[in-house]
Amino acid sequence: MIGIALLPPCMGLVGALARVLAFSSHATPFWVPAAAGAACWFSVYVLLPKPMLVYVFGHELTHALWTWLFGGRVKRFKVGARGGHVLITKSNSLIALAPYFFPIYVALTALLFAAGHLLWNWKPYLVWFHLLLGASYAFHVTLTFHALKTEQTDITSQGYFFSAVVIVFGNLLALLLGLAVLMDVGLLHSVRWWAQETAGVLLRLSELLAGRSR
Repeated sequence: MIGIALLPPCMGLVGALARVLAFSSHATPFWVPAAAGAACWFSVYVLLPKPMLVYVFGHELTHALWTWLFGGRVKRFKVGARGGHVLITKSNSLIALAPYFFPIYVALTALLFAAGHLLWNWKPYLVWFHLLLGASYAFHVTLTFHALKTEQTDITSQGYFFSAVVIVFGNLLALLLGLAVLMDVGLLHSVRWWAQETAGVLLRLSELLAGRSR
């Protein structure tokens, strides 16, 4: 039921994201290096062995970070190229599914650049930041899809339909908020667009249901 309830907001996110992309379509100082970074990663992904140890480390680290976010503790952290495991004191659906919608390396790249810019004024290196953002987000997308080709206990424990909706919802939300900050759209504007688009989806759905009931 929660998964079904999340569908209209998820569709609203698509509309809001389209607005943000239209607003930022001419932001070539961002899009060109970001696209170049994504292309560099895709070349690595296709031509070279996949760095699964790096992915697994980020996957398990995301579980750990979201556990701490919800007030839990990490008792064991194990990572290997063939898989990893964290032993935690608290779990819920968001902790279980976070690695599939929260791009940990994108977040770390942004935090590192923000700290460097605050301390040493890294504005001249903004193009490299955008390139790394594109590469790290492409890393998240490609290796998440690669991991989902095999059975994941995180997914089976939460149910396929609910997991799919939460993963899509989370990725769209992360993109919306991230681009809103990078493009100077403003978080409030983006959330307002999301609310408007979701309201439009609900209105069209209610009209459709009302028409069928006649």
